[in-house]
Amino acid sequence: MERATGIGGVFVRSPRPDALRAWYAQHLGLELEEFGGAVLRLSGGETLTWAVFAGDTDYFGSREQQVMVNYRVRNLEAMLAQLRAAGVPVEDHVEEHEFGRFGWATDSGGNRFELWEPAAGQ
Repeated sequence: MERATGIGGVFVRSPRPDALRAWYAQHLGLELEEFGGAVLRLSGGETLTWAVFAGDTDYFGSREQQVMVNYRVRNLEAMLAQLRAAGVPVEDHVEEHEFGRFGWATDSGGNRFELWEPAAGQ
């Protein structure tokens, strides 16, 4: 059975993304990077990406969803196949980037979540 191996990211929706980023930088000390989010480095070498998206983004799916979680997986294709076999709504496309491969599905509460198979060294 495939399992999530960790959290790769937490993404927040806001109608005022720049102001919310600044709030987190000021009050929680998050060091914002060029892309507008923060990369938190864990003691084991893994990273967790925190980012704020504009309120009108379609990246989260439903506009009512305010937060989306990115889960690390070892084998994205196997995880997506396992979810499909269980009747979970899974999006048909997978994206590949320098950081790895990404896929999306929706939980029983209607929340879109992201699955990430990190590239080597991530």
